[in-house]
Amino acid sequence: MDYTASDTRYGNMVYRRCGASGVQLPVLSLGLWHNFGGVDSFDTGREIVRKAFDSGIIHFDLANNYGPPPGSAESNFGRIMKKDLDPWRDELVISTKAGYLMWPGPFGEFGSRKYLLASLDHSLKRLHLDYVDIFYSHRFDPDTPLEETMGALASAVKSGKALYAGISNYSPEQTDRAAEILRSMDTPCLIHQVKYSLFRREPEEGLSNVLDTNNIGAIAFSPLAQGLLTDRYLDGIPADSRAGKPHGFLKSEHITPGILETVRKLNRLAGSWSMTLAELALNWVKSHSFVTSVLVGASSVPQLDTNLRIVTMPDFTQGQIEEINACLSLT
Repeated sequence: MDYTASDTRYGNMVYRRCGASGVQLPVLSLGLWHNFGGVDSFDTGREIVRKAFDSGIIHFDLANNYGPPPGSAESNFGRIMKKDLDPWRDELVISTKAGYLMWPGPFGEFGSRKYLLASLDHSLKRLHLDYVDIFYSHRFDPDTPLEETMGALASAVKSGKALYAGISNYSPEQTDRAAEILRSMDTPCLIHQVKYSLFRREPEEGLSNVLDTNNIGAIAFSPLAQGLLTDRYLDGIPADSRAGKPHGFLKSEHITPGILETVRKLNRLAGSWSMTLAELALNWVKSHSFVTSVLVGASSVPQLDTNLRIVTMPDFTQGQIEEINACLSLT
């Protein structure tokens, strides 16, 4: 092994308690949804993970279907664990999820007990781990009783294959019911992973109150709206951007003239505050009290370095938030 973790890794990171639990997450976490799959450079991904840990990012977020191909992000992170991070496993929070399509047939996706627990076993093998810290139900299953789905999460925790249970992409009503079921099984819901950005405000429509009432933490994914809330698309669609790749989730048709005009307004406001558009967008998410951690991706170490600047940035004032909302006509 040619890696030794930095002795100063905890010097600048800020940690926030997750709900009413003993878990503290870095205010910035690293997601491996993109840039860590089989189509990506393993060496680059390895450099990013090492830089993240050296900077105090102890939370690494995965899912069974991350890639492409599905499963490859977990496999690559498992290689990084073996090569670099195994000595520091007890300092790390590693999460994975199950809910989206992984194999053919009726038990290859959604929320059955059979699928969730089989998927967790596969994930642990790919990750070369005995347990994950957080195991999520990645999406609500309308055709499986919620008691069965939550029971599978509780079983994962009680078996020692996961330390905590989480949910993702659940509505406020579904979240409230899931939390109630998990409490009845003596396995509190630790965290909800929710899409939240200047362009996706749904968590403000009831979910944040449900999380607060149930003492559930929140980690926000896609805070930069797949890169739209950066300077990447101000002058067109770069070939190496997410919208320029055939396997990405952000498509060129999503980048409309109206969206671009809003992005340019936000960019001008960010410039007037001597920050980048990405810093404005990330700090806006961080500034909401129900958010425990902001989940970011990175395609390079310099990009991660840029995102890390928000860690010690003061939260926005209410007046600043109102100015930001004015750019989106939300005042």
